[in-house]
Amino acid sequence: MKITLRQLSYFAALADARSFGSAAARCNISQSALSQQIKELEGNLDVQLVERMPRDLQLTRAGEDVLARALPILAQAEDLEQAARLRDGLTGDLKLGIIPTVAPYVLPDLLRALRAAEPGLDIRVREAQTERLLDGVLSGHLDAAVMALPVKDKRLTAHLICSDRFVLAGPADRIASLQGQTDRLRPKQIDPEQLLLLDEGHCLADQALDVCGLADRRQIDLGASSLSTLCGLVSEGFGLTLLPELAVKSEGLAPNLSLARFADPEPARKLALVRRTSSLDAAWVDELCTHLTAACDAQTGYARSFLAPASGAP
Repeated sequence: MKITLRQLSYFAALADARSFGSAAARCNISQSALSQQIKELEGNLDVQLVERMPRDLQLTRAGEDVLARALPILAQAEDLEQAARLRDGLTGDLKLGIIPTVAPYVLPDLLRALRAAEPGLDIRVREAQTERLLDGVLSGHLDAAVMALPVKDKRLTAHLICSDRFVLAGPADRIASLQGQTDRLRPKQIDPEQLLLLDEGHCLADQALDVCGLADRRQIDLGASSLSTLCGLVSEGFGLTLLPELAVKSEGLAPNLSLARFADPEPARKLALVRRTSSLDAAWVDELCTHLTAACDAQTGYARSFLAPASGAP
């Protein structure tokens, strides 16, 4: 019996989930059916791929090697399938990933626009942190993902969609105190002991640390799970944070929360639509980027009208 793409895809799901039950649910099959497919793959290759443990499983050395070879094959197969699904633009199915610090602020406008422009489009959205989205795009589980730059993997191509500036958020008295110290507010003025950021793993936390020139993360309270929680803490006097413009309309109006612009050039993150370089650069990419840019511009435009950019900034 020959190796099949189905067997390889089930094995890749198992390697990612590290659980037969979770992998079976992800593949929409029974656990026994998944186990049988893995056994058949092991038989076809005449090697043990998985070491089964009481509460976990590990890939054998042969399993790691097979996985490394299987993932590019699965991605190429997905590229062929994607080319057929999206050959006429945004039609059929679209599997889109998006980071948590963008999803709640951009998705409502994006989905409304896509529904109006492409009524037949079946869009499936996965919200996850950058690392998992990159894995999803590379494995073919996602057609593309929205995330912050940079993306250094040459197997991926990024299409810029938005420049999302940061503003300072905190209690009114602390913001006024900082503004009173200088007429040109800069991120490096922030006391590290006053800075609150998202949990480690969120790219926004890394970007904020870089913007503030902070290398020692042990000084920083990396504890909030969402921007909503973060703004709630800050509004109650627990510190200061950097808030992206995309979130100002939803999170920046919390009671007791004050916002301030930084001096030009304002710190910002670059957001992009990321796809596999091997996938066809078809019309669907440009169409999706257009809708994403419009959805982002609606939020950043509100932020810039609500809180005027610093002098000299566009």
